Amino acid sequence: MPVALEQPVPDFQAKATSGRLVSLAELRGRQVVLYFYPKDSTPGCTTESQDFRDRHDEFQAANTLVFGISRDGLKSHENFKSKQALPFELISDKDEQLCQLFEVIKLKKLYGKEYLGIDRSTFLIDRNGVLRQEWRGIKVPGHVDAVLPAALALNQAG
Repeated sequence: MPVALEQPVPDFQAKATSGRLVSLAELRGRQVVLYFYPKDSTPGCTTESQDFRDRHDEFQAANTLVFGISRDGLKSHENFKSKQALPFELISDKDEQLCQLFEVIKLKKLYGKEYLGIDRSTFLIDRNGVLRQEWRGIKVPGHVDAVLPAALALNQAG
């Protein structure tokens, strides 16, 4: 069943960089930002990851963990994370378990060809595992500047 605003997000387990197995249940007590992006080391995805990296301390101050998610494998994620000095983990969703849960796979067009790809999206989950805000079909410039105040406000609301 897909996620819905103001509803608990079903627990999941996913492999992430640094050999970590991430589960939503394990993250209870912390706010979580999950940002889905199409592909490691592409211009837009690199910029978006750098924007989250550059504001990481502010997300930490808001009791918020950030995770990037794409269908790339862990080796690609480790290389991308290292090259960009990302202070947060990247989740590999090769089987599209999370992509389906958050309904981020969309029909896209590139040079006249249609394909199924990740629609750049971000989700803010509160410390009890409830989806509080979502951004879908986002544009990279200024996006992190919209997510951070929402995380700060949610943290202050308790």
